Amino acid sequence: MLTIGQLAAYAGVTVRAVRHYHQIGLLPEPERDASGYRKYGAPAVVSLIKIRTLAEAGVPLGRIARMLDADGTAFAEAVERIDAHLRAEIDRLENSRKQVAQLAAGDSLVLPPPVVAYLDRLREIGASERMLAGERDGWILIAARWPGKVAEWIPDKFAQLEDPRIVRLYQVLSALMETKGLDDPLVLEAVDLLVELAEEAEAAGFDSGVAEGDDMFFALLDNLADESDDRAWRLRELMRERGWDGWTRMRRVTGQA
Repeated sequence: MLTIGQLAAYAGVTVRAVRHYHQIGLLPEPERDASGYRKYGAPAVVSLIKIRTLAEAGVPLGRIARMLDADGTAFAEAVERIDAHLRAEIDRLENSRKQVAQLAAGDSLVLPPPVVAYLDRLREIGASERMLAGERDGWILIAARWPGKVAEWIPDKFAQLEDPRIVRLYQVLSALMETKGLDDPLVLEAVDLLVELAEEAEAAGFDSGVAEGDDMFFALLDNLADESDDRAWRLRELMRERGWDGWTRMRRVTGQA
């Protein structure tokens, strides 16, 4: 006859687990001997091993009690259901593993291939990783809002990079993100470039092709840019002084020309 500690050791569980199983009625408590100690026989070891095995397989304790009381046929059916559940869980975990593995690929997890190619091109022209992180987040929002438009817009984005001013703008903004001061001469250079490009687009009658009702979404994209770096507010302040405001869709400040 075994003590509770010996029983636990034979079954590969803790004494605390045995006591818990007693408490919830999963494992019957044995009679105590003359000294007041519990003494367990071989049936208790077998029952405890079954309980441990089912619990480790993920069977809820409430179901284990019913399975232990079931006849052979009912027990086999319950095991088949558990096996089916485990197979489904394995499939789910395998899918999760694939998604986690895709994280190593970075942008390709959440962005369509044309955008990934565009981000790679920005990296080639000297955009910093912080700048790329902001661009990536912006495209995540855009792809979610206008999934059918991304493939249409990306060629224009590539074409814009043929303009040395836009390449320089990415380089300047990237460099600013690595500084701490607000008086860096690059701040004024960035504003000059932004205003020049905005005025040129206005003169050409540029139309983004996006409905006016999406003002709230553009405000969201602008907020993303504002939050990306401490110098963003200073750049916007200087642009307003020059009559312009906004990041993703620059507009004339009311009353200025």
